[in-house]
Amino acid sequence: MKILAFGTSNNEVSINRTLAVYAASLVQDATLEAINIHDYEMPIFSDARENELGQPPQARAFFAKITEADAIVIAFAEHNGSYSAAWKNLFDWTSRINRHVFQQKPAVFLATSPGPGGAANVLASAVNSASHFGANVLASMSLPSFHENFDLEVGQLSSPVHALKLQQAMDRLGEVHARSSQTSRKVA
Repeated sequence: MKILAFGTSNNEVSINRTLAVYAASLVQDATLEAINIHDYEMPIFSDARENELGQPPQARAFFAKITEADAIVIAFAEHNGSYSAAWKNLFDWTSRINRHVFQQKPAVFLATSPGPGGAANVLASAVNSASHFGANVLASMSLPSFHENFDLEVGQLSSPVHALKLQQAMDRLGEVHARSSQTSRKVA
């Protein structure tokens, strides 16, 4: 199984990207492709820009990354209670290629923040709208107080409670993929 993992912040040292990559690494027998949405920056979306530019190569490349993946792990950054501008722009452009941006891929949606809220507001918004955009969200989890619950030196969660919850979410992703693979083999 190939997992595409990313955070929705364009910060080079994004805690959400760190969480997404760590989470994806917990899936047994999976290959991981981690991307940084900073590499997909484009002008702010508008109808006029779309008419002028068409579909920018960055949006097409991002959509292709999702197409190539078997599963997706996204950690949502929360800026002022909502999506980051970088993510919203990338998502808006990509949704013009295909409204079902996530292409029915199994997904785990995560979120974290330095504070106790754990970006729960943006995570709830993402989970609630996921089906409209072709995401098959198997599990979601908000991690509060990132720096208190994630050991950056070791590169893993330090909170046993959160570590167990995240492992269960990632195990579910692995199980769904395994069942899907067995079904595909029986059909072939």
